[in-house]
Amino acid sequence: MSGHSKWATIKHKKGALDAKRGKIFTRLLKEIAVAAKGGGSPDTNARLRTAVLAAKAENMPADNIKRAIQRGTGELEGLTYEEISFEGYGPGGVAIIVDVMTDNRNRAVSEIRHAFSKNGGNLGETGSVRFMFSKKGLIAVERDAATEEQLMDIVLEHGGDDLNDEGDSWEILTDPSAYEAVLGAVKAAGIPTVMSEVTMVASTYTKLEGNTANQMMRLLETLEDLDDTQNVYSNFDMDAEQMEHAAG
Repeated sequence: MSGHSKWATIKHKKGALDAKRGKIFTRLLKEIAVAAKGGGSPDTNARLRTAVLAAKAENMPADNIKRAIQRGTGELEGLTYEEISFEGYGPGGVAIIVDVMTDNRNRAVSEIRHAFSKNGGNLGETGSVRFMFSKKGLIAVERDAATEEQLMDIVLEHGGDDLNDEGDSWEILTDPSAYEAVLGAVKAAGIPTVMSEVTMVASTYTKLEGNTANQMMRLLETLEDLDDTQNVYSNFDMDAEQMEHAAG
């Protein structure tokens, strides 16, 4: 499993991914509102459907979801957000993509640039690292929650791409178009998930150790803590023990 996936899984387990900081609802609501600009019905708007699915997975109240959709369609007043994607390099030459939704472009650019420069990274040009990533559905399951045969049957029957053995967990990868079907099948089988999301998966990874790994963790945390940040993707990898310590 990539460092990014491992890091996200560890933090989901610890309840530390944004939930502890009270930011996950804010980020989900912004995504729903922006997605709803393309149409207020999840049945006909795939991006909105994915956003609503993610919100429900975090037990967001239905009224909150409804109001966010109404803000996106213009039925209710709300802030107008601009979507910006930054690309750059972290410690050890790790590739990083940061997706931002902001009502103040200058503030977002300044904060992202400062986060990179303060933590051993630097911003790159548009397209400098994106070619290393592809959009995928990712579903992680505790190793003892299901057998390989159970999960492989679901992957094959519902259009999944791959099933990987990650030691203490299984990782299912899907095309974004098959994500909902595969996740629905996993849930219908009564198999609990550690995490599930549509994310950016790297084609190659950079292994980090020691101080470089710690510096990368600081950069990742700094970027994720910014109010305008929606998602951070990277192609780092490191030992699970070091990552567990950083997540503690």
